[in-house]
Amino acid sequence: MDPDRARELLTAERHRIEGELARLQRDGSAQEEDELDEADQGSELYQDEFDEGRAEDLREQLAAVERAEERLTAGTYGLSVESGVPIPDERLEAVPTAELTADEERARSD
Repeated sequence: MDPDRARELLTAERHRIEGELARLQRDGSAQEEDELDEADQGSELYQDEFDEGRAEDLREQLAAVERAEERLTAGTYGLSVESGVPIPDERLEAVPTAELTADEERARSD
């Protein structure tokens, strides 16, 4: 994949993730300011736990972007971190942070 295109994809992915993290933080801050009655506290607790899980997932995605940016700088972006086999451009377009080929990813899931 062309390094400029890779950089563009990774930048867009970084902005998407950072935007979602910022939205979660804003929503959480706004909810803390609201007075809740006892009936709402249970659903609020569930939402807080859900949001924290989502934030953790987003932080992991951001770490994947950072690893991909490091591979781009090192000249190894687009190569499997496991085998060194090229990852098809179509996969990188869909998943810019892909570290493995689709076959390697499937093999890990089995």
